[in-house]
Amino acid sequence: MKISVALPHKKYPIFIERGILDQLGLLLTGIWSPRKIALISDTHVAPLYQERIIRQLQTAGFRVVAFQVPAGESSKNWEIAVRLYRSLANNQFTRSDGVLALGGGVIGDLAGFVASTYMRGIAFIQIPTSLLAQVDSSVGGKTAINLDTAKNIIGTFYQPDAVFIDPDTLKSLPQRFICEGYAEIIKMSALEGGTFWQMTGEIHHPDEIITHVEPLIHQSISYKAKVVCRDEKEAGLRQILNFGHTIGHAIELLSNGALAHGEAISIGMVQIVQLFEAYDLTKDSISDGLMQRLNQAELPLNSPLIGTADFYRQIINDKKNHGGMLNLIYLKAPGRPAMHSIPIDRAKLFFTGKKSFETE
Repeated sequence: MKISVALPHKKYPIFIERGILDQLGLLLTGIWSPRKIALISDTHVAPLYQERIIRQLQTAGFRVVAFQVPAGESSKNWEIAVRLYRSLANNQFTRSDGVLALGGGVIGDLAGFVASTYMRGIAFIQIPTSLLAQVDSSVGGKTAINLDTAKNIIGTFYQPDAVFIDPDTLKSLPQRFICEGYAEIIKMSALEGGTFWQMTGEIHHPDEIITHVEPLIHQSISYKAKVVCRDEKEAGLRQILNFGHTIGHAIELLSNGALAHGEAISIGMVQIVQLFEAYDLTKDSISDGLMQRLNQAELPLNSPLIGTADFYRQIINDKKNHGGMLNLIYLKAPGRPAMHSIPIDRAKLFFTGKKSFETE
């Protein structure tokens, strides 16, 4: 199964196939000429797949240098990025070489950022191994590292040359992280509506996610690719993909690792939809359908972090704010995303309810 992402200045394939990691060397020869490859992974994923991939790449004529970073969000920082820059330079990597990101969203973001900035950009390919990365972060060209408590605040738009998705890598994931990735699938289905929204409504238990994972991945990527192709750098339409993220990113950061990204986005989607229902800007049935889908995946719907002083500080400092305005994505109905902008200095009033906001 292959999806093509066709942007004005670049086109690249996304391959989705069980067992594709065992074909990687051969497939890569159709994309890259023989070169030196930096295989960047983390301490959780590398022991599972690194040697297997290195053997294939070497058989196909590539020279491979492997790099590992500590697993987890804390590796998306300047210190780790600089360490990778130095390693690339010490191993004489040039602009004719390439970077392979092997891992989840953290590795994709970090390795992509390093590839996009080393020598002003070297070739880059994504091999996402988590469901969250397979359906979301590996597609679209966003790369980033964090700065202190600000998530993804330093980054680039840098498209990969290809994405290789092997659903078999999901076998190594605990159920919690399958469900976490599924939260982003539910998000995409809510944004697209139609048959995709109906598809997620037919998943009644976490075990069914894996059973149906290939069509779910395909639907999610197809939708995201369509949005990205119309708005690569988030100047307009692509902002709808931030549905649930303003609240979600705030509580994810404040949870200090207790909430995974998809869990925080699950909460963020429910809370923003319920808020807009209170303002009569969306149908009451939207939150019911959304909560049903998230509940069936055993995802959280609320957090005590919402409404705290730190929560509002994170909302006000969200990187998606523009010109003193906070842009919130909500749903008028499944398949009908919309944006509502409010002044940042009135964000707290808006989040506390209709009466106080309207009468201020």
